[in-house]
Amino acid sequence: MIKFEIIGKPIGKQRPRVTRWTTYTPDKTINYETFVRYTFINEFPNFTPMENAVKAKITAYFEVPKSYSKKKKKECLVNLDYTHKPDVDNIAKIILDSLNGLAYHDDNQISCLLVFKNYTDGQEKVVVELEEIAKVTEE
Repeated sequence: MIKFEIIGKPIGKQRPRVTRWTTYTPDKTINYETFVRYTFINEFPNFTPMENAVKAKITAYFEVPKSYSKKKKKECLVNLDYTHKPDVDNIAKIILDSLNGLAYHDDNQISCLLVFKNYTDGQEKVVVELEEIAKVTEE
């Protein structure tokens, strides 16, 4: 199992933009995907992509807004669940797409996915855990 942290505010994958002449991916998405890739490469410089099915757990930690009262901050940290944007599917999409070719050959290898959004009193970040599911061989 491999585990690493992406420090900074979690963002979700944005929709491609369509203009009259072309379709393009927003810069914010491209920059975050690049950041995720470099974070992975720095943590695991000589990593060989996983071959089998992969189990993924992604936990996004968001800061409690400064405008919240002390009572509301405490409630957020006890309950932990963050129910605002970005959506969990967009967080998963940007992380899993970023790791294509690095952690695994393609994100279609992900057979089990857990995504959580939580409040934190510490630093905003995304924690990614990937575990290769061993193939069962018949004897």
